[in-house]
Amino acid sequence: MQVLVPVVAALAGSQQLNQSDLNPPPTPHNLSRWNISERRHTIKNATRTALVVGATKGIGAETASALAHHGWNIRALARNGCPKDSADSYEWFKGDALDRDSIVMAAQGVDAIVHAVNPAGYRKWAKLVLPMVENTIAAAQASGARVLLPGTIYNFGADAFPKLREDSPQQAETHKGKIRIALEQKLEAAGREGVRTLIVRFGDFFGPKTGNSWFSQALVKPNRPVTSVLYPGARGIGHAWCYLPDAGETFAQLMDRAEELAAFESFHFQGHWDEDGTQMIAAIRQACDNQDIPVKALPWWLLRLASPFNETMRELYATRPLWVTPIQLDNTKLLHFLGKEPHTPLLGAVETTLRGLKCTALE
Repeated sequence: MQVLVPVVAALAGSQQLNQSDLNPPPTPHNLSRWNISERRHTIKNATRTALVVGATKGIGAETASALAHHGWNIRALARNGCPKDSADSYEWFKGDALDRDSIVMAAQGVDAIVHAVNPAGYRKWAKLVLPMVENTIAAAQASGARVLLPGTIYNFGADAFPKLREDSPQQAETHKGKIRIALEQKLEAAGREGVRTLIVRFGDFFGPKTGNSWFSQALVKPNRPVTSVLYPGARGIGHAWCYLPDAGETFAQLMDRAEELAAFESFHFQGHWDEDGTQMIAAIRQACDNQDIPVKALPWWLLRLASPFNETMRELYATRPLWVTPIQLDNTKLLHFLGKEPHTPLLGAVETTLRGLKCTALE
């Protein structure tokens, strides 16, 4: 385990709201007279700090960026500390999600902890996923912070398809899905001890800072021109995609209204719904200005053959049911709360993603 090494010399506790900031301060007796929009403005402009565990890429990086844009101070925990090419103003810490002391120390005085970390390459999920979230829970208990968790559709089985709602039964049939259910159950149980949680459930990620995702591991190849698209699904089968900057912005907007959230709160994010499995492919072709880019089917049979010998292949193959069934996330609750869902048009999102992944079109 790596010992926490903060880049700065000391940690500053989160700034509490002064009574003069509120007019008047909320109490059980005057809350109904307290202007809601004024309360949102006050909290939005207060100094808030978030610890992002897994801040170098993917949903962690985009949530950190969005929170910073909304005025949050960001502490970022990563195995190797601050990336060499980092241009942000975050407070970087070198630590490991499996080292409880690292997370607890980094979380001192923060208002939120973004739990955006997974075992590398899908390896050792059964051994590592739950200890990681237990460490985050311990840090939240010590600091009083709310845990922000990007949720997945792995939690659900065929009985909940094709449209997933926040109250849909979570009866996953895969090993990975059952672990994700256990993870969320730990957070819900921690709520009985005062730990607050916000879960936003997304489809498959894509974006300029995409880490491990189907988009960057199958559809295209980072740092290479797009000469073909390797698609895991089938024509006619819908699929839910989520543009990472939109996901990060959703967390930030929800946390601007954190005082209105339940102690254990969850929302579903619809994102880009590809109703027949062809729209993402069409967007890639259009972004590359090449309608002749061939589409190849992912050889699932090869992943199945390799599964007994390779844990990553085994975990990837286990997700096949999510590609042969149309699965859509119902965002009715999110729309009711926020008014609208952060949404970047698909073509622009794909163009930005391909530039970020350095996948340029052939001349």
